[in-house]
Amino acid sequence: MLVKLTAAIAVLVGTLVLAACGGDGGGLESGSGDTDTSDIPTAQGGEPSGELTISNWPLYIDKQTIPNFEQETGVETQYIEDINDNTEFFGKLRPQRSQGESGGRSIITPTDWMAAKMYDLGYVQNLDKSAIPNVEENLIPSLQSPSFDPNRDYSVPWQSGMTGVIVRKDLAPDITSINDLFDPKYKGKVTMLSEMRDTVPLVMKADGVDPAEATDQDWLDAIDKIEQAAASGQVRDFTGNDYADDLTRGDVVAAIGWSGDAVQLQADNPNIEWRMPDEGCMLWTDNMEIPIGAPNTPAALAFMNYVYDPEVAADITEYVQYVSPVAGVKEILTKRDPKLANNQLIFPDEEFTADCTIQVSPEDEEGVNEAFEAVLQG
Repeated sequence: MLVKLTAAIAVLVGTLVLAACGGDGGGLESGSGDTDTSDIPTAQGGEPSGELTISNWPLYIDKQTIPNFEQETGVETQYIEDINDNTEFFGKLRPQRSQGESGGRSIITPTDWMAAKMYDLGYVQNLDKSAIPNVEENLIPSLQSPSFDPNRDYSVPWQSGMTGVIVRKDLAPDITSINDLFDPKYKGKVTMLSEMRDTVPLVMKADGVDPAEATDQDWLDAIDKIEQAAASGQVRDFTGNDYADDLTRGDVVAAIGWSGDAVQLQADNPNIEWRMPDEGCMLWTDNMEIPIGAPNTPAALAFMNYVYDPEVAADITEYVQYVSPVAGVKEILTKRDPKLANNQLIFPDEEFTADCTIQVSPEDEEGVNEAFEAVLQG
């Protein structure tokens, strides 16, 4: 929701280090040397009007922000939930991107590693910062200078979160470790993410390997373990956000999944719960970008500016229950709903995330990506 260009980003008062959500870069060529980024254009602001199309992940915005934005600006907005997996989304749009086209989209929302990849390939634009004063004023200081985009020239954080285990606590109350997903009693009832930088490092952590210091062989060993589990039927499937339906039905009792999804699913089924693995979680951030060829950059920048109003951002956070990059959101939610403001999945503190890890890439990224992709393809 990465190539890397690892982003070690502290969230909230500098307590939570976040990198990018998910992502297997399988089959993606490196952008280094492919594009002279000094020639990348800047998306220009102006009076918003016309139509705006946004691509984002499922379950990632409240019900009123888009209608309120339309009413305030007069911009007719099409909000599409068509990002399920970073690599899958890239593959879908790559033919258009390579021709300098945006597929009609003026905002896309990839994870840090994919955001950086698209910029390196010349697929997204720099941003007219004069058009997004709310971002300049309200982006929390600890997210202002990630290593992949130190000046936030082309990316604006949307939401951040954690990857761990989502369980049906009525069906699998004892699952607390990633290694529990390999227990034969749960054969065919667990899923893992198709995002390599979530799934493989979590398996390594469960086996006592620090992803930050892992060798290529450590990555391949973890992938081999995953492959054997998939071949035996232990792992039911590899998914993006689409694990939600299986969990709700009880066809899956545990899934490697994202924190905010679980909080939302729990509203409909109190037996669904996100758990911090015994070994710690993975940390990530998704970002808004404006593609080359975007048909309406003034409206895109106006939307970015709009959602960085703390009251609007609080509405989004209250619904999606991920970690907001906008200063002042916790204070607003403390008044609205103190229980929500004290939720560690939304406002995690340093102690809660002490064992968590930012996403990293293997040395032989291409080889490891190919090995993981082979597992996904069966």
